[in-house]
Amino acid sequence: MIRGRNVLFASIVFSAAPAVADECIQAQAVYADPAGTYELRFEPVGSEAAVTSNHFKVKVGDTGLLLDGVVMQSGEPLRANGIVMNDCPTGDVTGAELAACTVWQGPIYTVDKAGRIGLLQPEDAPAADQILLPDFGPSLRESSAWGEGKGSTDSSDVFRFKGCGS
Repeated sequence: MIRGRNVLFASIVFSAAPAVADECIQAQAVYADPAGTYELRFEPVGSEAAVTSNHFKVKVGDTGLLLDGVVMQSGEPLRANGIVMNDCPTGDVTGAELAACTVWQGPIYTVDKAGRIGLLQPEDAPAADQILLPDFGPSLRESSAWGEGKGSTDSSDVFRFKGCGS
């Protein structure tokens, strides 16, 4: 009887273990900053014709604030460049309107288990172990997403793999 309970306990513990990044595709990967306040959740792009290679949301703690993120391959040489936005208008948008709602913009780097730094891969690639958004924290503090009822706790620029969403 005791042996049976141990087997049941072990099966519950192992089934509750979090997924590892290489068992998840990037389009379903979920990350958190070290404090666990900010969550970065990738989602499918939804169209092969899209100019973006990845989409994600940044959840800001318990505030209910959800920031939109997109990744586009641009530059010379091509690299993954991301933009995080807060309540951007849709349709014909001016440069000033886009600048006012942009929270962060820059290259998105990944770090693998061996500590090697690379660029974010397309949504169907294996998920990265860590995501680096250089200067995300300082940019967030200077943006429209900062203040009362919004982001008011600093974010790290480093997000570690937390699990695999759907």
